[in-house]
Amino acid sequence: MAIQKSDPAVDGVHAFKLPDVGEGLVEAELLTWYVAPGDEVTVNQMICEIETAKAAVELPSPHAGTVKELKAQEGETVEVGTVIITIDDGTGSGGGASDGGTATAAEPETPADDGEEKEKPLVGYGEKAAPTQRRARRRPTPSGAAQPTPAPEPARPAPAEPASPNGAAAQGRPLAKPPVRKLAKDLGVELASVTPTGADGIITRSDVRSAAEPATAAPETAAAAQPAPAVGDQSARERRVPVKGVRKHTAAAMVNSAFTAPHVTEFLQIDITGTMNAVKRLRERPDFADVKVSPLLLVAKALLMAVRRHPEVNSSWDEENQEIVLKDYVNLGIAAATDRGLVVPNIKDAHAQALPELAASLKGLTDTAREGRTSPADMSGGTITITNVGVFGVDAGTPIINPGEAAILAFGQIRDMPWVHEGELAVRKVTTLALSFDHRLVDGELGSKVLRDIGTALEDPELTALAWG
Repeated sequence: MAIQKSDPAVDGVHAFKLPDVGEGLVEAELLTWYVAPGDEVTVNQMICEIETAKAAVELPSPHAGTVKELKAQEGETVEVGTVIITIDDGTGSGGGASDGGTATAAEPETPADDGEEKEKPLVGYGEKAAPTQRRARRRPTPSGAAQPTPAPEPARPAPAEPASPNGAAAQGRPLAKPPVRKLAKDLGVELASVTPTGADGIITRSDVRSAAEPATAAPETAAAAQPAPAVGDQSARERRVPVKGVRKHTAAAMVNSAFTAPHVTEFLQIDITGTMNAVKRLRERPDFADVKVSPLLLVAKALLMAVRRHPEVNSSWDEENQEIVLKDYVNLGIAAATDRGLVVPNIKDAHAQALPELAASLKGLTDTAREGRTSPADMSGGTITITNVGVFGVDAGTPIINPGEAAILAFGQIRDMPWVHEGELAVRKVTTLALSFDHRLVDGELGSKVLRDIGTALEDPELTALAWG
């Protein structure tokens, strides 16, 4: 992942450009500044939070010094490569004091042995070479010679006061998770004005909603004083929400998928009573004591078994080379609804995980997504996806394939229904599965076999596990 560093310093001032923190992203929305002009920053200190088309991420400072100017505003959409902040490292004219605070004649800069030195890197992105910029050396002073008068150190701007005393961090930013920041932005609440009630001074959702109530709950008398909208004027009763970040990316990707890949969807209603009984028994086993065992876990395992039996469903279409790419690994995507929109992080090499490990991966993935901390890397490289529409009380649907994949499985709600079981009518646990697939890669026969195998594994999970391994 390529990360741009700031341009070489001009008179000690570094211009830091918005980097591409994903894979070919062209823009990002600046959510929050953690610093203000005049603040002192250190290398790798987080200076702002941005939201790309894939995730919300924090950017570290590549330089130490004093914040000179913020070039972008919160809420502004900025193109990659645009300068967003300038940092004065104190080495320019009128900059920081020389060694020992003594004014001496400067020698020419002495180049490093290899002509360059290592610049301190951004967190997690490795080291990058930067042109050498050394401080001038002091000439040795003869014994007994008069020492020059020390040059006065130039005054530096005082650090900005914290934005809020309520649980603010050392840099002055209110402490809140990304979903809470998003909620505050939607409700028009300044986080700096919110009194935190969470642990360690963290602002919670309820804090934001409480702060928004005085602004949103207008008295009836004030509402009565407002002039009634003109007859036929609907604009007074409409609200517009900008489409940015993850929601914008999801919309574009779904449109592209729907009109590029020829979708086919098949449905299968099954008796899932055996799976529900297996879930209860697994929860009692010691090796599952620390993980969450849910029906979704066994649906994921059933899909992985079906993929092993029919690997063609775990493939992608290479339009440029007109080839089908068969993948000998499964990065299992799980669609998750979040405050920022739909995200589809995936479990890397899910096919190689035992059931307890798969359960832990599912929980970690969904928890991270709901907290708004899913990274771009977690959402790239998926090969096949599950969307659990049953949690919304929905029986089935026609899911759109995640771009770059061949199929997606929708898992509907589990309901008590009359069902013919062993020749007699009984009340059983029933659900509906829906498999959408790209007809360029998966024909009707293959799609039907995959869906039927998933259903078989869920109707009798123990026997299927023994038979298919």
